[in-house]
Amino acid sequence: MIGDVLTSSILFEALKKKFPEATLHYLVNTHTFPVVENHPHIDKFVFFTPEIESNYLRFFKFLKNINAENYDVVIDVYGKLSSKFISFRSGAPISIAYKKKNTSFIYSHNIKRSKKPKYNTSLAIENRLKLLKPLGVEFTEVVPKIYLTSEEIDTASKTLEEYKIISSKPLFMISVLGSTDQKTYPPKYMAKVLDMIIEQKPDSQLLFNYIPNQKKQAKQLFELCSKETQNRIYFDLYGKNLREFMALTSHCDALIGNEGGAVNMAKALQIPTFIIFSPHLNKENWFHGNDTTKNVAVHLSDFIKHTKEDMNEARKEATPYYKKFKPELFQDQLIQFIEKV
Repeated sequence: MIGDVLTSSILFEALKKKFPEATLHYLVNTHTFPVVENHPHIDKFVFFTPEIESNYLRFFKFLKNINAENYDVVIDVYGKLSSKFISFRSGAPISIAYKKKNTSFIYSHNIKRSKKPKYNTSLAIENRLKLLKPLGVEFTEVVPKIYLTSEEIDTASKTLEEYKIISSKPLFMISVLGSTDQKTYPPKYMAKVLDMIIEQKPDSQLLFNYIPNQKKQAKQLFELCSKETQNRIYFDLYGKNLREFMALTSHCDALIGNEGGAVNMAKALQIPTFIIFSPHLNKENWFHGNDTTKNVAVHLSDFIKHTKEDMNEARKEATPYYKKFKPELFQDQLIQFIEKV
């Protein structure tokens, strides 16, 4: 997933600091490459394509090429069947992964995940950096970063001008859809959130984050908003690809909406975020104390008793829990956030 690839990129900055002469390769799915493109600490990208994934002959040829690299160290952040095969066939004398009972024999070092943050960072960051301990890399806070070119930033600026976006007025990117229905705040509630923004700041300008095949869903949300809010939404202005989306987001005052890849990208661009977490997710995994300086996250458990059992049930069926998660619960936090940014 895009957020995972972006978050895991912190390992390269930490490794380069410890081993400045090291050559570092990053194996990623092709569709996630845009979020790590131009990363100054990554020397080479190795792409795992859909064709390789779906064809045994191509996969084994890929494994042969990995073995030919003669890696000294392989770090398996993913921990899935394909990455286990890749780690095993790499032949690297040092191989590191998270501890799992049935596959620990594959790796030379098996790292137990932390269940609670120790350094006031998110578990997603802390557990990834923990993978570097066998290499003598002690914890140091590193955050994901996205590296846009000046040309990309300028092009986005010109696009905003073409759509008559006024730079002196608030501009918010709205993460209208999660990666799945389970991770998507109900459209009726999200429309209310957008109405709250416009009621508080009537001159706000809203951009929707969606891709062409999500246009119908995004339009349904648009129709649920008040007429005043609809007039402040620039519906046809959106990033046609990830790089365009990130460049547009870099000009925004904040990103507001569903937790997911868009939020991770905004954070990596140092753009403030207001995040609505799905009831089945553990907020601590992706949000931490240091985030609160410019980011806000809300979860059903912040307002209503919501046990681990409830989270497990929400994973199966999120709707009953989302119904409880009304916008009014976090209205004050939302207003304070948009006033601050």
